[in-house]
Amino acid sequence: MSGQHPQRRRPWPARQRLGRRAPAVLLALTVLLSACGSGDTGSGGSAEDGGTLIIGMESEADVLDPPRTGSWVTTRVTRQMYEGLIDEDLSKSSDEVPIPPLRPALAESWEVSDDGLVYRFHIRPDVTFHDGTELDAEAAAFNIRRMWDESFEFYDTKSAAQSAFVWQHLTAVETPDPMTLELTMAQPFSAFPRLLTQGGYNTIISPTALAKWGNDEIADHPTGTGPFRFVDRVRGQRITLERNEEYWGERAKLSRVVFRPLPDASTRAAALRAGEVDMIAAPSPDSLQNLRDAGFVVSEGAPPHLWFLSLNVAEGPTSDVRVRQAINLAIDRDGLVSDLLKDTAVPAQSVLPPANAAAVPDPDAYGYDPEEARRLLAEAGFADGFSTVLTTSTSGSGQIIPVEMAEYIQANLADVGIRVEIRASEWISYLTTYNQGLAPEVGMAQMSWGMSSPYWLNILNSSSLVAPNGPNVAGFSSPELDALMQQAATATDEDAADELWKQAVVLAQEARAIAPVVNDKAPYVLSADVRGFVSPSEEWFDLNAVWID
Repeated sequence: MSGQHPQRRRPWPARQRLGRRAPAVLLALTVLLSACGSGDTGSGGSAEDGGTLIIGMESEADVLDPPRTGSWVTTRVTRQMYEGLIDEDLSKSSDEVPIPPLRPALAESWEVSDDGLVYRFHIRPDVTFHDGTELDAEAAAFNIRRMWDESFEFYDTKSAAQSAFVWQHLTAVETPDPMTLELTMAQPFSAFPRLLTQGGYNTIISPTALAKWGNDEIADHPTGTGPFRFVDRVRGQRITLERNEEYWGERAKLSRVVFRPLPDASTRAAALRAGEVDMIAAPSPDSLQNLRDAGFVVSEGAPPHLWFLSLNVAEGPTSDVRVRQAINLAIDRDGLVSDLLKDTAVPAQSVLPPANAAAVPDPDAYGYDPEEARRLLAEAGFADGFSTVLTTSTSGSGQIIPVEMAEYIQANLADVGIRVEIRASEWISYLTTYNQGLAPEVGMAQMSWGMSSPYWLNILNSSSLVAPNGPNVAGFSSPELDALMQQAATATDEDAADELWKQAVVLAQEARAIAPVVNDKAPYVLSADVRGFVSPSEEWFDLNAVWID
C-alpha cells in the first residue's frame, strides 16, 4: 500500500468523539418547470413530503467535485450530495451554537493516539453510494490517496493543490480491516479534525464512479452518499438534486432542490417576489426591509466570514508597515456597515472571523482615525499620498456587494490622500487572477473567506504559502509568526492550542498585512412557506430538515 509505514503500537484512549466545543431575472416559466420536474413546483408539500425548494444563489457554481472547488457557493450544493468521515453539526443557529461542534458522519466514531500521531476512524456500516457501491475503509482511503499520494493511479493534482494544507503531515494511509481506516501523521496536528470539515477535503466520492469517469469528468457525475443525489445541471440555469431514498440516516423531507444562479441581486429579489424561487442568498442590503414588509423571512447568522483586503507587503508604498497601519485606520467600518450594508454585517475587529475560538478583537488597530492615518502616511514619506490599485470581483461567494464596498473604501482612502483605482472582474475570472498573487502596481486585493478553525491564520499568513504556491497573496513572511503557528498546530491539547493561536493572531495583526473590513451575517431571504431552515455558524447549510409548507 503506497505511503505505508510499519505500524507502531500505541496506547489508545477510550473511544471518543472529537470537537468537544459546542459553544465555540427572471427565467421563463417553462425553464422553471423543467428544473422542477413535471408538475413539481416550489410550493406544496408537508414535513413528510416536502416538495421542491428553489434557491436563487449569487453566482454560478464551479466544479461539482468537492476537493477541487474553492467556492462556498459550490460547497452549499455539493454538501447536500456528499459526506465525509466527520462533519460539523449545523442543526443549530448561530445564536444557539457560536461554534458548530464536530459530529460523526461516515465514520461512526474515531480516536486519536496518545501521542497525537494516529487517527483511527471506524467506518459506518450499511452505507451505499448513490450508484450502489458499498462504503468501506478502502473507499475512504481511495479518496484520500486521490488528494495525497502522487503514486496513486487516480492522484489528482488539482485536488492535491486545494487540500495540501489538510494532508501536509500525513505519512501513511492504512486499512487494518474492511471498516477501519488509520491515518498516521509525521507530527501532532491539532487542527486536523476541524480542517476536515472546512470544505470538501474529507468528502468521500464513490470509487466506482471515480474509476469510471476519471478526475476531470467526475464533476459532471457527482456520486456521494448524502441525503440528496444529482439529477442534472444546465450551466447558467440550474443544478437539480433529488431526495436519496436509500439514505443511511434520516431521510430528507424535500423531494427536490433546485439551485439557480442569479448573479444580479435585484434579479434574485424579483424572482423571490414572483414566486419563481423560494429562497435567495446575498440579498441587496437596500432590499431587506421591503422584503420583510412583504412577508418574507430574513435568516441571518454569524458564520466564520471575513471580508478583507490583502495589502501588498512585497512592493510599493504598502510594503511600509506605517502605510498599512494608515490604510486600516482610514477605513470607516462602522459607516460602511450602517450606511451601505444596512447592518447586514458587523465591523471586523480581528483577522480571524467569528465562529472561531482564537479571534482577538483589536479596536485600536481597526478603528476609524483618519487624522492618525494622515500622520502615519507623512511619517512614511507620503504626506501627499500616493496612487494604487484595488482589485475585487463584481459578485461571488461571500462577496456581499464588492464593487460598492470597494467604492466606499476608495472614498475613505481618498480622504487621507490615497488615490485608488478599482479593477473589478467576474468572480471565477477574479479567483484565477487573485490566486497568482498581487501584481506590482496592485496595492490591495479584496477577498471574503474564513474558517471556524484557527488554522486559517496559517493558511493566510504562512511563508510557505505565498502565492502562487498558496493563498498568502499579500506576500507576508515572518519567521517568528511561522514558528508560533507551528507550535500552535502541533499542540495536542485544544485549550493550549487556542492560547497559542491567540498569540499568533496578535503577532499577525501587528503586521497589518490584512485589513479586516466586515464580518457578513450571511442573510438569506425565504418565502414564508419555507420551514425548518437554520442559519448555522458556518458558510454553508444543511437542507435535510427543510420542507415547503
